Amino acid sequence: MRKIFYLLLIPFLIALSQEKPTVIKCGALIDGKSDEVKKNVLILLSGNKIEKVGNFKIPENADVIDLSDMTVLPGIIDAHVHFFLHEGNYDDQLLKESIPYRTIRAVVHAKQTLEAGFTTVRDLETEGAGYADVDLKKAIDQGIIPGPRMQVSTRALSVTGGYALMGYSWEIQVPTGAQLVDGVDEARKAVREQIKYGADWIKIYADSRRRRSEVADSLTWYLTFSDDELKAIVEEANKMNVKVAAHCYSSIAAQKAVNSGVASIEHGLYLDEPTLKLMKEKGVYYCPTLLAYYRWSKREGLSPEVKKMIENTVKLHAETFKRALKVGVKIAFGSDLTEAHGSNAEEFELMVKYGMKPMDAIKSATSVAAELLGWQDKIGSIEPGKLADIIAVKGDPLKDISVLKDVKFVMKDGKIVKNSKQF
Repeated sequence: MRKIFYLLLIPFLIALSQEKPTVIKCGALIDGKSDEVKKNVLILLSGNKIEKVGNFKIPENADVIDLSDMTVLPGIIDAHVHFFLHEGNYDDQLLKESIPYRTIRAVVHAKQTLEAGFTTVRDLETEGAGYADVDLKKAIDQGIIPGPRMQVSTRALSVTGGYALMGYSWEIQVPTGAQLVDGVDEARKAVREQIKYGADWIKIYADSRRRRSEVADSLTWYLTFSDDELKAIVEEANKMNVKVAAHCYSSIAAQKAVNSGVASIEHGLYLDEPTLKLMKEKGVYYCPTLLAYYRWSKREGLSPEVKKMIENTVKLHAETFKRALKVGVKIAFGSDLTEAHGSNAEEFELMVKYGMKPMDAIKSATSVAAELLGWQDKIGSIEPGKLADIIAVKGDPLKDISVLKDVKFVMKDGKIVKNSKQF
């Protein structure tokens, strides 16, 4: 009799131990992949993954999250952030702030970014904070601190004289925001070192902002790495299945970087049509980071000459973006925020202002960015099998993209991070 009792009890205990399913009611659903907006559909979650999307009977034991008056989207992706920078003078941050202090601030920036709806980021260098981004990523992955899932590029690479800090006495050894290497052998060794210590990406400066006394009409640049150095960097990274992102202002630098095999061009202020066509042909992504330069043009305290220079740069950058849309280059969302972390979504407004369709802007931060990161099998869209990274906003972002600046609901990996929905 006792044996029969235990046999009858087993199914009950198994059912009790299983996690309850979660169902999300969506008023409207933008899945990050298709152009269709689905109305009044359900999302069934099992653990940290999406099991079903559509219209189905809600399981009796399900926890229900009612977002039926909201627009639901995949967690958004920022493919160019800098958690280790903040408001204030760049030189002061490298000279006067310890890496532990900057890491503490980065923890706050990560939380702010996640709560703004960005469930995944690519942090493109620590700007002098060494490999602290690897530790930040690890702490997030282990659930020690809240933050988006990260891909990191650690120190970045430039050449002697190619990156700040600059302008100090030659008698004083000052830190640099990137790892400086010269020649093929040093470049190869640096790539191996960065990957050894946890780099998911290698970032390079294919050109660098020129330091000059006179003020030009727009930001000026000069080439850094030789063709042989570029090819060695990409080759060494690719051996370990690591991709390379290239900071480029100019067409010539971008062409050299693309021909060497990089995966993405960052900023691309002055890219001409032939360069953009080459990027399209080679499948290289464009991460324009419009917001960074736009914000720079609005800073207080700029001299009239510098303000005019940056405003002209913003104008030329917008023209490049419009060319990229015309050519059909794959565009991935990137804000390049170094301050006001959590306001990343302002990038959407500029993308749409300069001619991108709102749905394409959303895709740039979901399915397209996921492809760039090589994580398209687990994030970037709301469909069965993907991780439950889900956000919701009031209003329709296809009519007013600015609503993405005020995300009301954030779920990462099946766990609610933020729910300020007004019931």
